[in-house]
Parts: sequence; C-alpha cells; structure tokens
Amino acid sequence: MKRLTPPPPIESKLLSDAVDWAIVSRRSIRAFLPTPVPREEIEAILEVARHAASGTNTQPWQVHVLTGAAKDRVSAAVLRAYDDPAQHAALEEPYAYYPREWVSPYVDRRRKVGWDLYGLLGIAKGDKARMHEQHGRNYRFFDAPVGLMFTVDRVMEQGSFIDYGMFLQSVMVAARGRGLDTCPQAAFTLFHRIIARELGLPDGQLLVCGMSLGHADPDRVENTLVTEREPVEGFTRFHEE
Repeated sequence: MKRLTPPPPIESKLLSDAVDWAIVSRRSIRAFLPTPVPREEIEAILEVARHAASGTNTQPWQVHVLTGAAKDRVSAAVLRAYDDPAQHAALEEPYAYYPREWVSPYVDRRRKVGWDLYGLLGIAKGDKARMHEQHGRNYRFFDAPVGLMFTVDRVMEQGSFIDYGMFLQSVMVAARGRGLDTCPQAAFTLFHRIIARELGLPDGQLLVCGMSLGHADPDRVENTLVTEREPVEGFTRFHEE
C-alpha cells in the first residue's frame, strides 16, 4: 500500500475551504450507484483515517471491507433474520447506542428526520410494510458497492467509542474529499452475532457499526434529504470571566 506523505504547503484559505467542504457536504446517502470503488481508493481512505486521534494512541479500530460475494452473503444472512419475526425478536443489541428513555429535544429530532425521509419516499404513517422494506435497505448497504464493518476489542471501554467516532468521521471526510459518499449504520448492530459468524470474527470482537461507501445516485429522491442542524449559539457557551 502506498503510504501517505505530507502534501506540499498550500494557501491556507484553499486548505480550509477544502476541509470545510468535505465536512459540510457529508450526508447520509441512502441510494448508491453500482459504480465500483477500486481497492486502492478504499485503502487510500483508510490510510488517511488511521491518523485519527485516540487516547494514548490506542487506535482501537478494526475494519472489515465487504465487496462482491462477501457483501452479498452478509446481506442475505442479515435479511433472513430481519424478515423472520421469530428470529428478529430473539436478537439482542451488543451495546446501548440510543438512550433507553427518549426526551426532548433528541426524540423530536429523531422523529423529524424519520418522517422527513418517509415523506420524500411517499411512505404514509402506519404503513408498516413500506417502513419495513425501506429499513431493510440498510442491510443491502443501500446498493453501495462497498460495505464496511467496524469492530473493537471487547476489553476496551467507553473512551474507545469516543476514539472510534473520530476515526469514523475521518473515514467519511476522506471519502467525501474523493467525491465518494457514505452512510454510517448502527442498524447492523442488532445482527452482530450473525455478522460475526459470517465474517469469522473472534468472540473478543464487538461490532461498533457498519457503513455504506460508494457514489451517490443523484436521481434518487431520498438523497435530497438535508437534515436540520442546531446553530452554534444553540449548543455553545463562552466562559470568559
């Protein structure tokens, strides 16, 4: 693999504009083109992301790249459980991603993004069949040519999830800088035992999340969704005295 070397200095405004664009233009894409992503491109993204910060340089991330038949096999196994009510009911989350009791403003934001997406897709409230079908697209990686699974050693604690967030953001921003799109997916965690079996993961590995990677389909309406974000003054306090 070609190792990343520091680029030559460039004008600071151009640099900040490029970084800002990659961060601000990142969105969760839910429909991808079949255009392949070369292995060299995936490796280049991970080469950049490996420089993410981590506490005492622990670097707790492990990445599993799925393409072709391997991706299809994992998708099929997960979808069999997803579509079987008995199997689905028996599944357990490996860790609590969401709060056990929702409160405002978090539950309001969650509901809004859900109904905004369903509204674009013409899925009416109460249409459980269409909702099930749409949610199931997660497990096909929204037709992206590349699926990523991220795991961590179970001995690691909550701080490693902070480190992991920085690594995942680095993956997504590095992909965006190359004209690619992503969708981080906690939806896979419920199926962690199935995924572990299909990938031959050791018992000591915990599934953190999955991610779709590829080229966004510009003609799909779900990719026009833009989520609302809280303004800086809504979540920031300056302490000066």
